[in-house]
Amino acid sequence: MPLFRSTWRVVPWAALLWTLPALAGNDSKLACEIRENGTPASGTVALLKDGAEVARGVCGKPIAVQAGDYTAVFSLDGALDGPELRLPLTAAAGKTSKLNADFATGLLEVKIKSQGRDTAGMAVIRKADHQVGTLGSGVAAHLSVGTYQVVARYRAQQKTFENVAITAGQRTQLDVSFE
Repeated sequence: MPLFRSTWRVVPWAALLWTLPALAGNDSKLACEIRENGTPASGTVALLKDGAEVARGVCGKPIAVQAGDYTAVFSLDGALDGPELRLPLTAAAGKTSKLNADFATGLLEVKIKSQGRDTAGMAVIRKADHQVGTLGSGVAAHLSVGTYQVVARYRAQQKTFENVAITAGQRTQLDVSFE
């Protein structure tokens, strides 16, 4: 019986030794940082090779990668429109590559009132003929810099605002009143 237990403990180490040559070629790393309007932010990066995702990780922690050419796709956490930034990456064997992504965003808040009082309405945010997301009245959201259409709704009523500009680092507030 003791021989069996001793053999059992050796098998995982032997398996690890057989995999070391395969891990040795994976000696490149990607160190990335995501910023929002120049200040540190959180997000992820996906590495694409020939259009297929081969690695994914959180910026701020090194990501192991094989040497080669990739497209790094950065995503910013918490932005309503789900912005992405694509950058080329060449990972060299034994080196740590560094990439940084800075997203330009602003805040949008839609305050809906009925008969002079705050009320529970919603706003549909659209850009380039597709819906980006929705906001409840009085809730602010981060959006990429650009121009949006905002449709404020309260019960069976709605008001449309064209060309709502979102500027980097700025808060845009729409006050909408329904009677």
